Amino acid sequence: MFDKRALIVGVTGIVGNNLARQLLAEGGWEVHGISRKPPLGLSRVKHVAVDVLDAEATRQALADTRPTHVFFCTWTRMSNEADNCRVNGAMVRHVLDAVSGPGQASVRHVALVTGTKNYLGPFDMYARNQPETPFREDQPRLPIDNFYYVQEDVVFEFAARHGWSWSVHRPHTIVGYAVGNAMNIGVTLAVYASVCKAHGRPFLFPGSPTQHAGLTDVTDARLLAKHLAWAATTPAARNEAFNVANGDVFRWKRLWGVIGGHFGLEAAPYPGEQVPLQQQMADMAPLWNGLVQAHRLQPHGIDELASAWHTDLDLGRPMECVNDMNKSRRLGFVGFQDTERSFLDLFDQLRHERIIP
Repeated sequence: MFDKRALIVGVTGIVGNNLARQLLAEGGWEVHGISRKPPLGLSRVKHVAVDVLDAEATRQALADTRPTHVFFCTWTRMSNEADNCRVNGAMVRHVLDAVSGPGQASVRHVALVTGTKNYLGPFDMYARNQPETPFREDQPRLPIDNFYYVQEDVVFEFAARHGWSWSVHRPHTIVGYAVGNAMNIGVTLAVYASVCKAHGRPFLFPGSPTQHAGLTDVTDARLLAKHLAWAATTPAARNEAFNVANGDVFRWKRLWGVIGGHFGLEAAPYPGEQVPLQQQMADMAPLWNGLVQAHRLQPHGIDELASAWHTDLDLGRPMECVNDMNKSRRLGFVGFQDTERSFLDLFDQLRHERIIP
């Protein structure tokens, strides 16, 4: 029935969940998804419950999947970049070992999702190096440890050995639906705005002056899913790394007002310096719990929904961050997403799912 069998590593995450929905909507795909828990609302996904840090368990769990396309859409955060390199490189290697073993000669393409830290460096060195923008895929690697580079090298090694094609996808800040995701600016801002609205708190942009006034872009998870599917099935896109962004640019000083207006809030005057969300949201857990009870929301704690630390990294950068999309356009990908709608569509979905009031 299916000429393409996808294996999505991290199917419950913000990328993997949207990718599964995209492939199922396209048709012609049998979709297998790896995660610790089954994905909600994706009954057509053949779930594989396995910890890919366990090489033998991964080999056994994937023995009969025989995927034609592997999409690696997850990562594990460790306390330092050396451990990030070791652990996240091992995760990719264990999966690719499992799908290239005896009786598993089915893989055609491997896609790896990384991100803008390819240009800005890992968390402990984030944005200390300030490369020229717009970011372009042919910019050289930074001379520091970065687990993205380790993951890429594992993919390149397996592809060369087995004759697979590959693609690397570098989204900017991802906006999209997911619950429990470690890096989720959209849901974080929805929780923050909801508490500000309910308790009369100022809706204060938390980032740096450069991020407030400068140009930037983001990546809608739905657009990234379309890009992944396109690259996996388009000969011209084989063996290429791609930036993936919505295709428009914006300034947070305007978008902040748009987001506030969606929640019935007026943006507070910008104080001219960063006031981190981690600081602003430090006492919001009990306030959020009160909203959950008052509005009979799904019983998610604030720590399960909001990743203030990561949003602070994104909004605290001392430089403009814009991604060049010319390579994708030149090779035939013409997808585009209005960034305002990225956020507003997400907020509407969160309300529909009773995650925010």
